Amino acid sequence: MSDKIAQEFIDKTYKASSYFTTLEDNTILKKETEDGGYYLNPDIEFTKSLVESLLINEDRYGYWACPCRLASGVKEEDLDIICPCYYRDPDLDEYDACFCGLYVSKKIVNGEKKASPIPERRLPLKVRKKMFNKKNNKKKTELSNLSYPVWRCNVCGYICARDNPPETCPICKAKKERFEKFI
Repeated sequence: MSDKIAQEFIDKTYKASSYFTTLEDNTILKKETEDGGYYLNPDIEFTKSLVESLLINEDRYGYWACPCRLASGVKEEDLDIICPCYYRDPDLDEYDACFCGLYVSKKIVNGEKKASPIPERRLPLKVRKKMFNKKNNKKKTELSNLSYPVWRCNVCGYICARDNPPETCPICKAKKERFEKFI
């Protein structure tokens, strides 16, 4: 993608999405994030560059792969790094920021603390595949008295009982494929 085309693509995408129409003053994106109990990095240019990278990854892979990690291009292998990634909450709890720095704690937003480097939590692909296969090979316990299956959001832990997972998590806004059948 040339620089001119890339910038036109980014501008068009910002305008097409309600999340990014006012990224410069940060109101819609900030409100959406804070309504979910999270905070965006207060450095608007940095935040904009991360969002730009997410949009480029969406164009490249078809999903918002974390811009700070290597994506495989295989969605099933990258579910853990689709923004918001599985590691966001543990990183925020321990380091007051997520790995890429898009999400930060209130302490950082208020200037009480500075963001610092965060170690990578993502396991190597071989280990992730082994864990995935082990998890999928487990014998599922069915509870006969439940009228609906229980679905769990792998990003925030939201749980719901219904025929299928919701299209979007009402808590963290993760998409349907980020849910797993819990019970």
